[in-house]
Amino acid sequence: MMLKKFLPRQDFSSYEDFKANYRVTVPPRFNFAYDIVDGWAELDDAKPALAWIDDRQQEISRYSFGDMKRMSNQAANLFKSLGIRKGDTVLLILRQRVEVWVCLLALHKIGAIAIPASFQLKSKDLEYRFQAAEVKLAVIVDNPDVMEAVSSALPACPGVGDVMVVGNQVPAGWRDFRREVAQHSTDWTRPEGDEYPCLHDPMLIYFSSGTSGMPKMVLHDYTYPLGHIVTAKYWQCVEDGGLHLTAVDSGWAKFGWGKIYGQWICGAVIAAYDSEGHFRAEKLLRTMERFRLTTFCAPPTVYRYLVKEDLGKYDFSTIHQCSIAGEPLNPEVYHQWLKKTGLRLVEGFGQTEGSVLIANFPWMDIKPGSTGKFSPIYDLEILDADGRPCEDGIVGTIVVRQAREQRPVGLFREYHLDPAAMAASWGDGDYRTGDMAWRDEDGYIWFVGRDDDVIKSSGYRIGPFEVESALMEHPAVLECAVTAYPDAMRGEVVKATIVLAPDSGFAPGQDLVKELQDHVKRVTAPYKYPRIVEFVESLPKTTSGKIRRNAIRQHDLDNR
Repeated sequence: MMLKKFLPRQDFSSYEDFKANYRVTVPPRFNFAYDIVDGWAELDDAKPALAWIDDRQQEISRYSFGDMKRMSNQAANLFKSLGIRKGDTVLLILRQRVEVWVCLLALHKIGAIAIPASFQLKSKDLEYRFQAAEVKLAVIVDNPDVMEAVSSALPACPGVGDVMVVGNQVPAGWRDFRREVAQHSTDWTRPEGDEYPCLHDPMLIYFSSGTSGMPKMVLHDYTYPLGHIVTAKYWQCVEDGGLHLTAVDSGWAKFGWGKIYGQWICGAVIAAYDSEGHFRAEKLLRTMERFRLTTFCAPPTVYRYLVKEDLGKYDFSTIHQCSIAGEPLNPEVYHQWLKKTGLRLVEGFGQTEGSVLIANFPWMDIKPGSTGKFSPIYDLEILDADGRPCEDGIVGTIVVRQAREQRPVGLFREYHLDPAAMAASWGDGDYRTGDMAWRDEDGYIWFVGRDDDVIKSSGYRIGPFEVESALMEHPAVLECAVTAYPDAMRGEVVKATIVLAPDSGFAPGQDLVKELQDHVKRVTAPYKYPRIVEFVESLPKTTSGKIRRNAIRQHDLDNR
């Protein structure tokens, strides 16, 4: 029902039809909080919006769009009473408390800029974010580590006027969000004139994952949610009234991909599992079964752990679509999931900077290991270093053409206050993603890696993903990262850093090194095999779960 406002046409006969004819209508004063959440509430106050459960696994708490409208109105009134105005920045560390949805909607209604942040950030991380974004207010969970990190960062950040805490443990001098928000009205007066937030006003800042260098501020405007219609409807295949769970913390961009914007535009119910402590595969599987999900999405790291479980114990009969994004999908994980559940894994690819760029859409056969085909809302090409289109089979950079002149919905506005980053990525009017890939003869895209992750050895260009995929087929390997290691003769050689699968029966040692090297030589071109193999307990990752290959490279340089 809601989609009719934005899509002149919703149904397509083929991928080619979809790519050629998909269009998004952008209303002249579009604001997600007012037009979608409040809009659903006006149509049906009781329409389900959110189903929430935590690690205690008690009753599922359920909230309607009417509830979300009223609670966000209260939060907007609270923030306004604290002096938060259009254009102010507010940092949120709320894990998956219900308040993260409430606060995001409230800030969208005011026109304040929301900055989601991970609960794993340390004091130096927070100090950098508070200062770079000129944060006025922080709203955080009552987690001891989070509160300590914020407290340690505050002396260097006098611009942070208040800290609000969601939970029962509120330190002296900080504000109790739940107590104060309950004192405010559920009625809210929309701003008027220039104070009304919409379209190209700044709405959201994500700090990039930081796989190399300091995180950049990725600024999105109010058209961003409309880019995620493709993400939710045509890749994740969510349904109006169906429960969708994306396994992600609220502190990184995949929350925007999978737990609010496109899903609510499509009328889906967001399933939220607010977990505490370390990830436990069996807990997530029990929660998925209990929710009776319709659709599910998670990063590769989660699926790598799930396929090691006895999946036959769980009832997934209500699930019709399982999607995956965050890093490329190793074919072995695809085959194991399909064998154990009967469900395909449908891969998609994108960045903090946008919505889904490449995906396996409903009309397509899946080629395990391929990211799929280009999204219809972007003019995408694979270009060489001189800006020329690459022929099939040739590796180049994924580029959004003419993005500056014809900014598509879903693509970020700018790297905020970072002209050097803008010049590097947007210098010629195109947006160069920095991701390397090649296209096959059927138009499928095969991801190679970040441009600084590609290994150059004896004249060969070796993508880390293809070697990692080969290693993942071996039963000893739970996770791995392939990186370049400096070599006097070859320039660089391939190094594999490996986490062994628990209870696999394999132990670190030269025998296993030789077995893994021989395995890679059999599975892929022999020149790609890892000449160096290191076994570790865990891999360094960003707070969004991406492997930090640059950290491995730096460690190797420091310890040569």
